[in-house]
Amino acid sequence: MSEIHIRRAEAADVEPIVAMLADDHLGRSRENTADPAPYQRAFAAIDADRNQLLAVAEEDGELIGTLQLTFIPGLSRQGATRALVEAVRVRADRRGGGLGGQLMKWAVEEARRRDCALIQLTSDVSRTGAHRFYEKLGFERSHAGFKLLL
Repeated sequence: MSEIHIRRAEAADVEPIVAMLADDHLGRSRENTADPAPYQRAFAAIDADRNQLLAVAEEDGELIGTLQLTFIPGLSRQGATRALVEAVRVRADRRGGGLGGQLMKWAVEEARRRDCALIQLTSDVSRTGAHRFYEKLGFERSHAGFKLLL
């Protein structure tokens, strides 16, 4: 087995990242892989923002996983910075092999490297398997999440 390398995403990575985002029961209805323009615009904004880090896991030149970290400076917790994990995905043919755990371990280490006081995430209520996965990694269900589609 080859070594897995986790790195900052590049513009050329957007198409395979979007394919991973679209490859589940939620993503199929909200992603449009036929039109790359909005994803390229979003990538440009993410890449230009020092508080955003879109990461990919790569093996033998192929993207096999992704996640996004957002670093949120704040006043609470004595001026603490938090890391927010979003859009964790592992390519379908690589699920169940430990890559998700590697990605999350990398994210925690990156948050520590940037002196974050905590790392947090939300997960859709329908993703019960993901909830068990995060709890195994030591994350606690501590809040109820709310959103308003605009």
